[in-house]
Amino acid sequence: MRVRILGIGMGPRHLTREVADALHGCDYAVAARKRANDDLFALRRAVCDAHGLPLVAVPDPERDRDDPADYPAAVADWHLARTAAYERVLGERGGTAAFLVWGDPALYDSTLRIVERIAERGVVPLTYDVLPGVSAPQLLAARHRIVLHEVGRPVHVTPARRLHEAVTAPHDDIVVMLGSEPRFEGLERWSVWWGANMGTDTEELVAGRVGDVLPAIRTARERARSRAGWVMDTALLRRPA
Repeated sequence: MRVRILGIGMGPRHLTREVADALHGCDYAVAARKRANDDLFALRRAVCDAHGLPLVAVPDPERDRDDPADYPAAVADWHLARTAAYERVLGERGGTAAFLVWGDPALYDSTLRIVERIAERGVVPLTYDVLPGVSAPQLLAARHRIVLHEVGRPVHVTPARRLHEAVTAPHDDIVVMLGSEPRFEGLERWSVWWGANMGTDTEELVAGRVGDVLPAIRTARERARSRAGWVMDTALLRRPA
């Protein structure tokens, strides 16, 4: 069988022509569903409905999301549980399956790792390919009309839980992803460009000096959560000159 790992950007409006064409060549799509009213699952369903593709829901295994002491082991266990769940669906259905990845498969997403593991196990013989999508940092830059780095300088991308390491490294331009609450203490003089739920009807954007706009970010973040039932945010932090 064949698996296609497709980046769908930040929602149905961000599908590339390449991904849209690929969807028409698939028999069904597979996606984890965290709960009955999972809005991110609903957005994937909207993509599938627009292209006449059935979407198979797989219950998402529980994972400790409170940054356990052994974080890599917790994630490895979660990957293994997802591997088994997806493997069962692929084995039962065969054909050509699509995995719809929020953003881009290359950046803070585990779908490719899990499909690689399924292929290595060999229980379900398969081939797979990957098509890119619009990533959250790309959309953040476009929304704020900025470049993510200064001329000829690097940009560092990190999960929020490792922001302190990035600041002390030191990096000057830091893209922060996977945050649960803005923790910018000590960065009051830095500049920030922030966005939540980008590409959806509950999108929020704030920019300015951290010390000036942090209350606005927190308010906007809670507004996005109350409207959507979830919040996914990304930020660029720039060290003061």
